[in-house]
Amino acid sequence: MTPFGSSPTLMAWRALLALAVVFVMLATTGWTAVQRGQRPVDPLKAAVAAWRRGSVGHRHLPDPHSPPGRLATFFGSLTAGQQTRLVDAYPLAVGNMNGAPVKLRFRANRIALRQEAIVERHRSQDMRLSRDGRSHALQTMLSYQSMLAPGRRFLAFDPSGSGRVAEVFGDLAHAQRVSVVVPGVDTNVLTFQKTGKWYSAPSGMGSALYTAERAASPATSTAVIAWADYTAPAGLGMDAAIGTLAKAGAVRLTALTRALPGRAPIALFCHSYGSVVCGMAARTLPPRVRDVAVAGSPGMRVGSERGLHTRARVWAMRDSGDWIQDIPYVDVVGLGHGADPVSHGFGARVVSAAGAQGHSGYFQPGTTSLDNFADIGVGDFDAVACARGVSGCHSGIHAEGPA
Repeated sequence: MTPFGSSPTLMAWRALLALAVVFVMLATTGWTAVQRGQRPVDPLKAAVAAWRRGSVGHRHLPDPHSPPGRLATFFGSLTAGQQTRLVDAYPLAVGNMNGAPVKLRFRANRIALRQEAIVERHRSQDMRLSRDGRSHALQTMLSYQSMLAPGRRFLAFDPSGSGRVAEVFGDLAHAQRVSVVVPGVDTNVLTFQKTGKWYSAPSGMGSALYTAERAASPATSTAVIAWADYTAPAGLGMDAAIGTLAKAGAVRLTALTRALPGRAPIALFCHSYGSVVCGMAARTLPPRVRDVAVAGSPGMRVGSERGLHTRARVWAMRDSGDWIQDIPYVDVVGLGHGADPVSHGFGARVVSAAGAQGHSGYFQPGTTSLDNFADIGVGDFDAVACARGVSGCHSGIHAEGPA
């Protein structure tokens, strides 16, 4: 008979209590972000509704949620002038439409950013809003204005709620290899970019990875997407401890990877809660997603790599000073995210994170962690450095050229 002190039921409750304590402590010590002064109207839904009522010539516009191939065919059947008119009339709808040509989405999102910056400027001066509301509007306006800097290109932009966005580095339409950075908690329009420690914010992560990939393989045409186009948990509260938002994010991530132009291999680089999103998306990702690499992961909602049901290679890293290692790696009635991806029993290829210095430094230039990401991104697997005490993290695979 099993002693009461080590019964499975009691052990499960202890794990549940430990997990709850960790997240409550973090959530009550300034980690949870509260947004104030949000707009009551959903601009993207309004834009999609307008698109549904629209037409081009004598043709009704297709359902904006049609399969990407159908939408690509529709846009390909239009003249340049007709495409421009649709972009000008429905920038938010076109800018977020999987299947629309990449260049059109870039142009549409630039128009939408400009329009929304004007809206936020007016809100920042609206005395009917609280002081916090006006301040939030001002910060949002400044963020949009920064995104409008010359040369920046956005594959997605949604100002609704706390905001969603995806920025592209490199020539996405003609890339030989594509990387997608999936960030974690507190990802929104205001946290998408930073001036200090820029590499710890999604835009900086994407920029750093793109630069590192070009250095790792100058002859390879690469593109990187800083993908903050899902609703992430605000702080490390209950939303971060469960998989609801990750499940919704996984649907959006799968849709992105299925709609990207060309046939180039895709690698996902998933940080923190972003690895939960990648784990829940794994079984539905298209075959061209060849690699899934996680850093600072709280788990991938499975007990082992096999549970992901993916043909993609799974890589994992964690810095020795990353606080994420102190959370309980459990899944008790939906609370927690399962096994530790860097544990021996999980089955991932464990690689070095040397130099990362904590939870937010994996994309810092000059670190082994970023170099490893870049080598995975360009397919130079022989150059990947395994974690200390681990051998053969790249066994069975060899450097490969573009698809």
